[in-house]
Amino acid sequence: MSYLKFEKTELINLEYSLSREVIRSNRAGSYASTTIIGCNTRKYHGLLVCPLEEMDGEHHVLLSTLDATVVQHNKEFNLGIHKYEGDHYVPKGHKYVREFDTTKTSTLIYRVGGVILSREILLVSRAEQVLIRYTLLDAHSDTLLRLRPFLAFRNYHALSKSNLYANTRYTEVENGIMSRLYEGYPGLYMQSSKFAEFVPVPDWYFNVEYLEEQRRGYDYKEDLYVPGYFEMPVKKGESIIFSASTSEVVAGGLKRKFNAELKQRIPKDSLKNCLLNAAQQFIVRKKGSTEIKAGFPWFGTWGRDTFMALPGLTLTTGDLTTALKVIDSMVARMEQGLFPNTAIQGRPAFNSSDAPLWFIRALQQYAKYDPEFDIWKKYGKVIKSVLETYRNGNSGIIRMLDNGLIHAEDEGNVLTWMDAVIDGRGVTPRPGVVVEVNALWYNAVCQALQWSEKRDRAFYKSYSHLPELIRNSFVDQFWDQEREYLADYVNGDFKDYSVRPSQVVAVSVDHSPLTSEMKKSILDVVEGELLTPRGLRSLSPKNEDYKGVYEGNQAERDRAYHQGTVWPWLLEHYAEGVLIIHKKSGQSQIKKIYEGFEEEMSSRGIGSISEIYDGNPPHFARGAISQATGVAALLRISEMIEGFI
Repeated sequence: MSYLKFEKTELINLEYSLSREVIRSNRAGSYASTTIIGCNTRKYHGLLVCPLEEMDGEHHVLLSTLDATVVQHNKEFNLGIHKYEGDHYVPKGHKYVREFDTTKTSTLIYRVGGVILSREILLVSRAEQVLIRYTLLDAHSDTLLRLRPFLAFRNYHALSKSNLYANTRYTEVENGIMSRLYEGYPGLYMQSSKFAEFVPVPDWYFNVEYLEEQRRGYDYKEDLYVPGYFEMPVKKGESIIFSASTSEVVAGGLKRKFNAELKQRIPKDSLKNCLLNAAQQFIVRKKGSTEIKAGFPWFGTWGRDTFMALPGLTLTTGDLTTALKVIDSMVARMEQGLFPNTAIQGRPAFNSSDAPLWFIRALQQYAKYDPEFDIWKKYGKVIKSVLETYRNGNSGIIRMLDNGLIHAEDEGNVLTWMDAVIDGRGVTPRPGVVVEVNALWYNAVCQALQWSEKRDRAFYKSYSHLPELIRNSFVDQFWDQEREYLADYVNGDFKDYSVRPSQVVAVSVDHSPLTSEMKKSILDVVEGELLTPRGLRSLSPKNEDYKGVYEGNQAERDRAYHQGTVWPWLLEHYAEGVLIIHKKSGQSQIKKIYEGFEEEMSSRGIGSISEIYDGNPPHFARGAISQATGVAALLRISEMIEGFI
């Protein structure tokens, strides 16, 4: 019995099926994504979405979708589905869908009278290529298969509109054509494993609507270009492979390539295997660099998210080589002891007060998996440059105070993970001395001293007095004896005691400035006010600023992003804290939380973990449909549980 399988009654219910999406990425940075019935509901959906470094470095939708039509006795049955104005769906291909299974590939089964046809989508691992296999499982009469490609050729943040500048000419290639709508783009080679007659019927399909973009308050209507259609006879039991690629391929090798790629897939037949499968998809290798994509579909490579997710995505899977390659790729981008957090208009933005400290924590975790590896020999200079940047200050933005704590503030920029901005102003700016930044700072200094004690006496001597100073100042500044939890941030005489989740980082780090009693008290407060089955709320419901539902336009969503919205990545630190304090007695609680995510595998981003969830029950999934830090957190929790069994 398949693990991720959907039946006819679920699929023909558009409210149900359009809310469930599938995504598959490859190591070249491309991805394919749509809903389980093949109707695109986002501008980010597409069967071949590729990064184009030669243009703007961002992803571009080349092949939006591919409509299949079955022809028997001169009757046409179009299996595609597109949304138009007024909830008008044309054609209504979903009424022919009988089954969807994504255990190994995204497989749809259609039934049209006596015809049973399967469609499987597979993204090639290391090439800008998608393979779509159609198999005629049953038929009692001569059958023709028509394939009609819908082309976009645009940035995945934008929308395509009909125009007179599109190049509607095409070039014939083996068993197909090559189309390039605009200068600067690579050609899109559309070929089949079997000779197909291409019938040129160039046309624009106007005002295709994307439901999710409409809900999010963005432009949501697009014009897509169709150059014509491919037509070929197909016999019962026969499979035909359609390939869309940025390079011409040998048509005769498509079936072998499909089968070879299929053998590499991890079957998504359990929660753990779904997470392992999802973890692979965030790793991107390109031009000698290995990166972690923060989330699908719209996130790029983020410095903070890279180091937060790296242990779960690579170390728990045993891929230590990739872990080091990711670290080395990020180190190559460092400037003045800081890592770029993201890119703004193509330029790296060094606007994270904690990414370098997450880097040291990632090295700390790596050392547990490879104890013979000499961290200080390989990364000692980098670690020292990070700590010196914090200690001596960086352009007045980040600096160590006389009490040993780190102060970070930059007018117009938000420096922590709570980084939502509306009209140039941070929703939760947290200026000053921030709780998780300083917990990570204490952890980094203590760990560096351990690594350097017998290797770098000058460094050790220079920093050896700091742990006691930082520890005492941390407790003095953040801990409240009456409230029995930590302030979220301190700025001068002001202390923000809003109940927020970042304090769990101070509980989970290897070197913590807190006593066991303090840790237990913090966990009790977090469990009582922030813990949900999907993660920790970013703000307590008792707070007047709490927003329990993440919806509306961009500004409305940003106001809720860190004001009550649930974040799965925080569960890793909560779980680690519970197991540190309660040992085996805490195992059952953590296991229950972990196993509760099994039902998430078949909702929204199929086989993965969403970026965020509503703070209010029933905690609907929101944001990106697959997020690196959430997947990584659950893999780490799985390992923690297994370590206690």
